[in-house]
Amino acid sequence: MQNWIIWATLGAAAVFFIVLYNRIISLVQARKNAFSDIDVQLKLRHDLIPNLIETVKGYAAHEKGVLENVTAARASAMRGGSISDRVQSESALSAAMMQLMAVAENYPQLKADANFRQLQSELSDIENKIAAARRFFNNATNEYNTGIQQFPSVLVARLFGYKEEVFFELGAEAQAAQTPPKVSF
Repeated sequence: MQNWIIWATLGAAAVFFIVLYNRIISLVQARKNAFSDIDVQLKLRHDLIPNLIETVKGYAAHEKGVLENVTAARASAMRGGSISDRVQSESALSAAMMQLMAVAENYPQLKADANFRQLQSELSDIENKIAAARRFFNNATNEYNTGIQQFPSVLVARLFGYKEEVFFELGAEAQAAQTPPKVSF
């Protein structure tokens, strides 16, 4: 009789362990799926940037440093790597794009150019989609991080080496570029 109780207890523990492990795996997959949504939008942005640079270059050729920064940031972002690396490189690209748009504000002819307005509109649309996908990804990341930190899942997560993951947030550079200037009289 005691053997039966021991086997039942071990079986229940094994089932419990499997359920916890599968829950963690589903959270990992949900996070990867959410990042793939971001990745699609980022690729669209990467494809749009060269056209935008060429358009700006025609009007603001002496803004070479800004154009080079955008080109370098785009190249870095397209290299790929881990999600953490991608978050950092995309944040730098966002900051460089904000600088490019700030430069464009200084050129009325550029702002009036139909091609530039079309590209700017497409970029704005893509940025909105990236923001929506980023919120979805950050929600999946939050669920994953919470899932691996809760007891008893934390025991299984530690056993298999699952660690807390980063959110896809605007970096300090991009946040600084979005901060409106302070005006004092």
